[in-house]
Amino acid sequence: MATLSVGEPQEMEVDRRGESEESGDDETKRKSINGEADPQQPSTDKEESPVDMDTITLDPEEEDVDLIHCRIGKIEGLEVLQKAKTLSLRQNLIKCVENLESLVSLRELDLYDNQIRKLENLDALTELEQLDVSFNVLRKTEGVEQLSKLTKLFLLHNKIASIANLDNLTNLEMLELGSNRIRMIENLDSLSSLQSLFLGTNKITQLQNLDGLHNLTVLSIQSNRITKMEGLQCLVNLKELYLSHNGVEVIEGLENNKKLTTLDIAANRIKKIENISHLTELQEFWMNDNQIDNWSDLDELKNAKGLETVYLERNPLQKDPQYRRKIMLALPSVRQIDATFIRF
Repeated sequence: MATLSVGEPQEMEVDRRGESEESGDDETKRKSINGEADPQQPSTDKEESPVDMDTITLDPEEEDVDLIHCRIGKIEGLEVLQKAKTLSLRQNLIKCVENLESLVSLRELDLYDNQIRKLENLDALTELEQLDVSFNVLRKTEGVEQLSKLTKLFLLHNKIASIANLDNLTNLEMLELGSNRIRMIENLDSLSSLQSLFLGTNKITQLQNLDGLHNLTVLSIQSNRITKMEGLQCLVNLKELYLSHNGVEVIEGLENNKKLTTLDIAANRIKKIENISHLTELQEFWMNDNQIDNWSDLDELKNAKGLETVYLERNPLQKDPQYRRKIMLALPSVRQIDATFIRF
């Protein structure tokens, strides 16, 4: 009988990349693993008093303008910034998007963590490539119809109830709509350039209306109300799929997703690992917090010769005293089991 000798396990942090990491500073990138925003994250409730813009010195020659946490209450007096390509107004007290019409050279605009209720007055910023209005109080996706050069749009943690008014954003590559109130995936057909779509922590019940997203490589829909894996057949370039913390009972519908390298279906209601033997490119498989109780299920992963990480903790399998040893024997390429590296 084959034996495998291992040393002491080495603990490591779990790296779950189901949320976009580009919106927010280091503090705000820390999400709980179920896709929810960290309770220590910025709040839109402000108690500070705004300052007068006259007290802030602006350099007309500056291309990268950083006005973070300056207690700005109103956008005004920025006309001198004709050379500005990036403007950060994050963590202020801004309630209205206004007086930006003269900043026609802007490529990036950051309005993260303010009190903005409506996206408006952006039509003149036709060169804009990145817009971040996360952690505000938006209720609609609107006011971006003229921003046809946008490649990244971050609307994380607002009060948006539906996806709409994005048809003109044909160059969009990344769309972050996590932590909103969205109930349906819709109105994305024209976003043929989209590569990453983040919809975690919403109220979505069905995987649908994704057929036009042929270039999508990352789809995150953690912490929703999905009960069936479906609607993924046209996503032939998908590499990362995050479906944890839903109500999925059966692994299915992945026949055409042969390029998957990461599959996260943790914290669902799955009893059997099946229908993934064709995913030969798989490198990371997250299946913790389900109902797997049969060791023969691991045979489904044997064709993934590059598989490095497997999460199976908090399944009935973990009660086996030989839990780690059996995984290593069944899947010899694996270098990490749950949050612990294997040391040979």
